Amino acid sequence: MTIPADSPLGLYRAKRHAGELRPDSAQELAIEKLQLLYGRLKHHGPRQVSRWQELLRLKRREEPLKGLYFVGDVGRGKTMVMDLFFETAPVMAKRRTHFHAFMRDAHERINRFRRDFRPSGSDPVLASAEEIAGQAWLLCFDEMEVRDVADAMILSRLFTQLFEHGVVVVATSNRAPDDLYQGGLNRELFLPFIDTIKEKMEVVELGGHTDYRLNRIVGKPVYHTPLGQTADRALAEAFVQLTDAERGDPSEIEIKGRKIAVSEQAKGVARFTFQDLCERPLAAADYLAISEHYHTVILANIPSLGPEKRNEARRLANLIDVLYDNRIKLVCSAAAAPAELYPHGDGTFEFSRTVSRLTEMQSESYVSAPHPDRFNAIRA
Repeated sequence: MTIPADSPLGLYRAKRHAGELRPDSAQELAIEKLQLLYGRLKHHGPRQVSRWQELLRLKRREEPLKGLYFVGDVGRGKTMVMDLFFETAPVMAKRRTHFHAFMRDAHERINRFRRDFRPSGSDPVLASAEEIAGQAWLLCFDEMEVRDVADAMILSRLFTQLFEHGVVVVATSNRAPDDLYQGGLNRELFLPFIDTIKEKMEVVELGGHTDYRLNRIVGKPVYHTPLGQTADRALAEAFVQLTDAERGDPSEIEIKGRKIAVSEQAKGVARFTFQDLCERPLAAADYLAISEHYHTVILANIPSLGPEKRNEARRLANLIDVLYDNRIKLVCSAAAAPAELYPHGDGTFEFSRTVSRLTEMQSESYVSAPHPDRFNAIRA
């Protein structure tokens, strides 16, 4: 059977032939699943259901297509194979987005419908689902993850309606469906969404431990000095190499009733400035929360520190301690080499440990080491 060049499998094989991809049995299985869905979409269309059909509960003749849920370790190629599928999918009304961006949009729609429908009593979640389905009946989500209680409380109803309207969903995630919103507030109300995922999507695991994105920075500098445009470009390039994205999404981490703003993040990588993390009254617990959410931190503009900056130097030392102890990768720009960052002032003896750790965190053995288990493990 001839495989079209403009199909997921056709593009994947072309990249393999060009040497852009290495042989990977898990990726090949994933792309074959997507190729089957690609073929089914050619003979499928959006669900058109009239109001009287809904009232009489008439079933559609055509069975809805089952989507795909790809779960696997960080950097296993989940996004890459999904993007090959999205690029070639024979559907005009399709949408590819980060899951958190989709949920922000969904909340905005729900709030708008809530204002508009308040007199009529219509359900804004159902109205939003109908509007979303009318705009795109193939949805591709990158990084499906649920941390927000507001998201968790509407997901089951929202996605049940999307599937009722014949929407086909393909998603990537670092977590198996059963592990979504683990330990979240009122999680029992979220469980129907997990059941819906299992019913409407085939779960496909991309096993293995090779982080292909991480390999892109192995052997390359991760500590850039001096400060300036060259260092800024290097950090921007590192973000693209690690995330396949020019820009990330803003986020925040809540800890003990406080929130840590994250200006830009994607695929487990977060960007901060020295001002964000060391010129504000943050403590080790805050840095630990960051290390629990992100496997790589990109930190810009570490300055040379004098005796008057002893508090900032102490926070930098705490930050590096936490990142090092939790095996978090660090890509940074600094005004000077580690040994010259804080040569004089209170705590310089203790800062020598920071110098040692900053030096080790540049080593190939540290950069190439697997991510912490919490980012890699896929629990059954």
